[in-house]
Amino acid sequence: MTKQVKQLDRVIIRFAGDSGDGMQLTGDRFTQESAVFGNDLVTLPNFPAEIRAPQGTIPGVSSFQVHFADHDILTAGDAPDVLVAMNPAALKANVGDLPKGATIIVDTHDFTKRNLDKAGYDVNPLDLLGDSNDMLGDFNVQPVDLTGMTVEAVKEFGLTRKDAARAKNMFALGLLSWMYGRPTEGTEKFLSKKFAKNEPVRDANLTAFKTGWNYGETTEAFAVQYEIKPAALPSGTYRNITGNLALSYGLIAAGVRSGLPVFLGSYPITPASDILHELSKHKAFGVTTLQAEDEIAGVGAAIGASFAGHLGVTTTSGPGIALKGEAIGLAIMTELPLVVVNVQRGGPSTGLPTKTEQADLLQAMFGRNGEAPMPIVAPQSPGDCYTAAVEAARIAVTYRTPVMLLSDGYLANGSEPWRIPAFDELPEIDPAFATEPNHELTDADGTVTGTDFWPYLRNEETLARPWAIPGTAGLEHRIGGLEKGEGHGNISYDPANHDLMVRTRQAKVDRIAESLPPLEVDDPSGRAKVLVIGWGSTYGPIGAGCRRVRKAGYDVAQVHLRHLNPFPRDLGDILKRYDKVLVPEMNLGQLSTLLRAKYLVDAAGYNMVRGLPLKAAELADAIGALVAAAEGIEVNLHPAGTDMEAIS
Repeated sequence: MTKQVKQLDRVIIRFAGDSGDGMQLTGDRFTQESAVFGNDLVTLPNFPAEIRAPQGTIPGVSSFQVHFADHDILTAGDAPDVLVAMNPAALKANVGDLPKGATIIVDTHDFTKRNLDKAGYDVNPLDLLGDSNDMLGDFNVQPVDLTGMTVEAVKEFGLTRKDAARAKNMFALGLLSWMYGRPTEGTEKFLSKKFAKNEPVRDANLTAFKTGWNYGETTEAFAVQYEIKPAALPSGTYRNITGNLALSYGLIAAGVRSGLPVFLGSYPITPASDILHELSKHKAFGVTTLQAEDEIAGVGAAIGASFAGHLGVTTTSGPGIALKGEAIGLAIMTELPLVVVNVQRGGPSTGLPTKTEQADLLQAMFGRNGEAPMPIVAPQSPGDCYTAAVEAARIAVTYRTPVMLLSDGYLANGSEPWRIPAFDELPEIDPAFATEPNHELTDADGTVTGTDFWPYLRNEETLARPWAIPGTAGLEHRIGGLEKGEGHGNISYDPANHDLMVRTRQAKVDRIAESLPPLEVDDPSGRAKVLVIGWGSTYGPIGAGCRRVRKAGYDVAQVHLRHLNPFPRDLGDILKRYDKVLVPEMNLGQLSTLLRAKYLVDAAGYNMVRGLPLKAAELADAIGALVAAAEGIEVNLHPAGTDMEAIS
């Protein structure tokens, strides 16, 4: 049958079900095919916080949201246009996020009395469709027996009913792939490879996927097929990439660019473990990985590798940073290159291991005893994790210092199209190892009697000390953990020397600002009185919120920080140009605290700590209120005839 094809510029789809229903795989495959098709996209995987919540309960719901479009987008979207709900709990947990008119495709099979009770439903909402008590009346509900049709379609392969039902996610994927014109070849190849050793399961999944597609093609329940054309992206070779994968590739690229072997000492922790898994695959690029017995052993091994002339890396989340703190202080005192990756998660302590948060900025700034300054770099998107990792390594090697790389769970697990950079686009990273003595020995008369090596003689431009690989003839030296004398590095208990060392280490971090490019301020009209400043993964929601405000006819400026310690040199001047400054963060105001303290600016915070990314629409309202206050006008962010929801 011939069906209507409707053109759309963007769609937000959320797949939701029990954590055993394969929603992450379903969403990932839909995303990969959308990337191949050429759409711009942003994803938001959302896992249960518990390792294995009871089946059929709201805490056990797993979801995957994908926003894809024919134009540049910045976020995974505030509200899904389509919800695929595999059971009552998935419906109950997600229906509150849907706008009026959204489509709900619901698997009717699991709407049993037991599952309805687990989800907190007194009655089956599907039984009320169309009557006066319809609790889903604001939505376009499509009840489909996904499980039943899947089991019937794959019965020829001899699987148990339970195993056959597991292919229902592929039926759903096939149906949604038909609805939105997604390619199918990639998914078919993926399934054939993934289940190559189990032919019945392979054939069942392939059949379920094709049956879902054919159901959409032939049923009268879905009368419209939608088309979202490819986006016009800058020329280049693209791939879909998650933040953790991009960060891993960035570390490898930094190793190749610097000529240093990469050593990762790490202990598995959500949501950073995928970096360990990925780097372990790349021995061919000189990468060595050690899964240590605990967090402290992991960072200790990485510091030892740095001492030996490698690019030392350790990866963790906030709880691991707390454990590594003393060892990081050792690396600061010995002035060894070290990249410390913190993929932030909800906390404190174990907290919400699968949820995102930005609450470790002050920990990164001050979470060590004594005066122990440490550069901080933060990526702004999944693909930008690559660039941020290279930058963290550049600073660590050039300035001989540990660097904190602050990612978060949203960036780590989310994905976007990423243009693969050319190798020559990477910055220079020169370890400049010491190869000969650097200090002359003299007698009492000042006569030169020989030479030796001083490990704390400094580069005048960077204040970096020389990096000598142990075993280099004539360069034996002591770097120890106790305070040492300037230059020679021997143990010193002199109060004045301690003050000098403390100030020198701080001056070295401050010196990094001189190598940073000017900040890019997005102020299209040049008339804005309000500046929105952020860091890390708030880049997308802030950008989308500013777009909405500008679309409604008002002026607002945006600037985003990659370097949080030291701040860029021009930040203070930029802040002074605006009457109002708003700092959106997924914490209770950590960057705004730092800005207020350093620049004496009356920065206002917009703070949400929900374990989820900020919502662009809510943020736009906060920006609009500040614009109204700054300019003394009324602000209407919903002018007639403008689809503000499409601006994200």
